[in-house]
Amino acid sequence: MAFKTYFWPAVGAVTVTVSAWLLYKELRGLSLDELGRSFGAISPLNWLLCGLATLLAYAALAGYDRIALLHLGRKIDWLFITVCSFTTYALSHNVGASVVSGGVVRYRAYSSKGLAPAEIGILIAMCSFTFALGTVLLAGLVLILEPGITERFGDLLPMSASAATGYVILALVALYVAGSFLKLRGFAIGPIRIVYPSPRVTLMQLVIAPLELIGAAGIIYFALPEAGNPGFLIVLGIFLVSFSAALISHVPGGLGVLELVFVMGLPDMDPADIIAALLVFRLFYLLIPFAMALVVILLFERSQFASEKPDRPRDDAAP
Repeated sequence: MAFKTYFWPAVGAVTVTVSAWLLYKELRGLSLDELGRSFGAISPLNWLLCGLATLLAYAALAGYDRIALLHLGRKIDWLFITVCSFTTYALSHNVGASVVSGGVVRYRAYSSKGLAPAEIGILIAMCSFTFALGTVLLAGLVLILEPGITERFGDLLPMSASAATGYVILALVALYVAGSFLKLRGFAIGPIRIVYPSPRVTLMQLVIAPLELIGAAGIIYFALPEAGNPGFLIVLGIFLVSFSAALISHVPGGLGVLELVFVMGLPDMDPADIIAALLVFRLFYLLIPFAMALVVILLFERSQFASEKPDRPRDDAAP
């Protein structure tokens, strides 16, 4: 138990330390004046586009929960799903250990709607798998369209990849989709039965997950200047690597990991412009939603406390 309790925090701490050291080597000499000029260079239109990209990302994140509930055959009010999903991801993206922190919020919310613990476990697993599926799908497409992208990271990635790798990845995705249409049988893991998703659920996964990732990467893309900008596909590919690495490391907010991967992946751009764009991403995708999520949690817990509080006896009641 003690090992499980301290393992991921230790991994996160080591990752932050290593990332901070490597990032320091990359950003030596960067001044606050340069960073301020980079912020000032972002046009009002691009600020608006960053906001719209954020709305797209969080709207798609609500689709993750909707897909999982559809798979479970459960019908819950769309507004409740949207608020629950927004709160879950705004919290887990900032706190780290997304499965744990997000699981607590989902359990508290969906148990109030009558979902059993096993159903909530399947819902959490389904949301995680949908994200992974979207990441793999977009990674395959990026490798096919931009096969030289892995060269940007040097020795940072443990293995190289090419267009052929992209085709293999898409073939695996196609097998998953084929299994859905062939209605393969499920299997049981203890008390939990894993059922293969229906074609409707699978097709929704292939649309919603990429939209979320495209929206999140779009925040960074619109905050970057045109000078030296390699295009959206490259930015998307770098985002997939950096965000996945941040989630695996369980570093809260991907602190240091996102910055390191982007600075290394965009060597032709001014580091000040890259850091400014990532600060915009953190503001729109992490900090503002996090502040809003805390308010939602407080209001929800207050309503739950009020509904669970027993009625006070009347003063004029007979003894």
